[in-house]
Amino acid sequence: MSRHLPTDNATLSQLELAFEDNRLVSQLYGDFDQNLALIEQRLAVQATPRGNHVMLKGPASAVDQARRVLESLYATLEEGRAIEIADVDGVIRMIETEDSQLTLPTMEKKGKVRMAQIATRKATIVARTPAQDAYIRAMDRSELVFGVGPAGTGKTYLAVAHAASLLERGDINRIILSRPAVEAGERLGFLPGDMKEKVDPYLRPLYDALYDMMRPEHVERCITSGVIEVAPLAFMRGRTLANAVVILDEAQNTTSMQMKMFLTRLGENSKMIVTGDPTQVDLPRGERSGLVEALNLLDGVEGVHISRFGDRDVVRHALVARIVRAYEAAGAKKSESNSN
Repeated sequence: MSRHLPTDNATLSQLELAFEDNRLVSQLYGDFDQNLALIEQRLAVQATPRGNHVMLKGPASAVDQARRVLESLYATLEEGRAIEIADVDGVIRMIETEDSQLTLPTMEKKGKVRMAQIATRKATIVARTPAQDAYIRAMDRSELVFGVGPAGTGKTYLAVAHAASLLERGDINRIILSRPAVEAGERLGFLPGDMKEKVDPYLRPLYDALYDMMRPEHVERCITSGVIEVAPLAFMRGRTLANAVVILDEAQNTTSMQMKMFLTRLGENSKMIVTGDPTQVDLPRGERSGLVEALNLLDGVEGVHISRFGDRDVVRHALVARIVRAYEAAGAKKSESNSN
């Protein structure tokens, strides 16, 4: 329930929201009202709680955005899902982007934001940025999806979550996770142990995401039985991968030939998800990244979707986003000086 109150200043607005379930209201506000504090900080409004009522004050557009944030979060709680401070940040980002892309004026009251999500038996992952929302929806409808952008944007994590969800539903028979074995100049031959022990450090982020989505004992059984296969890219040659989700991570470190080889492994009832950061190439100097080439060649091809992430989509610590922006600014400055 909401009730507008008149103000003396036409540019400002006051809105009183009421929520029925007192138990959910405490979760909505967050510990020490931290969720309301974040809304105040990000949207430049005043949010004053009184029991199960919240009084919003500020510029009319910001008050409306705050209303939609709170109503969306409350709807999430009503569905039985907990919210964290990162979820509040995600809804704010979604609403800000939705409003910035609005091209025609409308008198219709904007409703609650419904963000894309991925559900497994162990966890439900909800998009926290507009780019993540588009990425999840693209994985649902496209056979080949590229997720490219800086670290911390959830590219690999969401890809593994999507694959785990399809496996649990029985839509596919296998998950195949792969990475090129090229990391910052190191090579497999210099590492101790057998092939599995050599490869595991490169694939650890993929394992970590799997364990977040599925019970550990289920993951182990699937790996043992071959339902989940984790292998370096070189092992893909000569195979046709059907009834599977195939994920290639750190794809910026593939060569042109490796990328072509990988993409042509796609079989019936399969999906491929390719993730990477074109600015973090560890290939020898002069070797062109297969990911960069594929993005240029396949842009606009039917059945292919390219999701691009930026520093605004970083969902790790806020400092990570600032680090990414600093490096991007330095790179742009260097490119400008080289062109001059």
